[in-house]
Amino acid sequence: MQPPEQTLADLGEFGLVELVGTPTTAPHVRIGPGDDAALVSAASNGVLASVDVAVEGRHFRRDWSSAEDVGHRVAAANLADIAAMGGTAHSLLVGFCAPGDLPVSWAEEMASGLVAEAAKVGAVVVGGDVSAADQVVVAVSVLGDPGPAVVRRQGARPGDVLAARGRLGWAAAGHAVLARGFRSPRAVVEAHRRPEPPYAAGPQAGAAGATAMIDVSDGLLADVAHLARASDVRCDIEREAAEVAEPLVAVGAALGIDPAVFWFTGGDDHALVACFPPGVLPAGWRPIGSVHPPVRQGFDYVTVDGEPWQGPSGHQHF
Repeated sequence: MQPPEQTLADLGEFGLVELVGTPTTAPHVRIGPGDDAALVSAASNGVLASVDVAVEGRHFRRDWSSAEDVGHRVAAANLADIAAMGGTAHSLLVGFCAPGDLPVSWAEEMASGLVAEAAKVGAVVVGGDVSAADQVVVAVSVLGDPGPAVVRRQGARPGDVLAARGRLGWAAAGHAVLARGFRSPRAVVEAHRRPEPPYAAGPQAGAAGATAMIDVSDGLLADVAHLARASDVRCDIEREAAEVAEPLVAVGAALGIDPAVFWFTGGDDHALVACFPPGVLPAGWRPIGSVHPPVRQGFDYVTVDGEPWQGPSGHQHF
């Protein structure tokens, strides 16, 4: 008979802290996990900071994703925010809440995935906290160095080119597949489980002179509207610019959905969208539209081929 698997209640608070608080070695970390606070070196021009919360049943499901997948997913959401400002993340603080009967192995694998995703940009976990809860909650705060130029949502100008970098719609197609009890096409399911943000493209865009930038977490239309509103402009997206890959076409056909809807409204791929002055488009970025003066009557911050989009534009948290 197999012995029962060890749970967090068996391990205890300090055992869990010791398990997930792996000693950190990195040039910028002067004091890592183990004290009341970490001490990290920061760039002379400031520190970029962001936080994201992932709640079980709302942002991830344990029957859809492995613990390691969840770790990658929650880290990616935070690291992409720093890239969207033109910077590079270097330190993460992790708050982990979970039921006492959660297997220790799940927490350990989640931490492993988070650390592995952070390592893609050279970032490390420098501290955090744990608590009991009725469901798994992972809250990650991330710190990063600004790039050559901090790129905000505000700053887009009429005449700029709207461009994207990274996959769009793949994670949304994966969610649609999983929600119906299927596990294929595997490519989109894996995209939902582990996004692949184009981290290096953020600093690249900043160095090239991007006027505004945003991480696509809630949907292309929704997030471009945030950028347009902050910049007081109208962004027009060209329908023919939509890159609807074969796996998205397959999901659309199976579910009776226009696959372009995934590209326009799907979030969680954490692609980057930026505005560039004419003639300035870094390698790998693809134009998807243009920036125009605002129209004061019947104002839409984002349009598709000059017309308002009909239907939901992306994820709503409330």
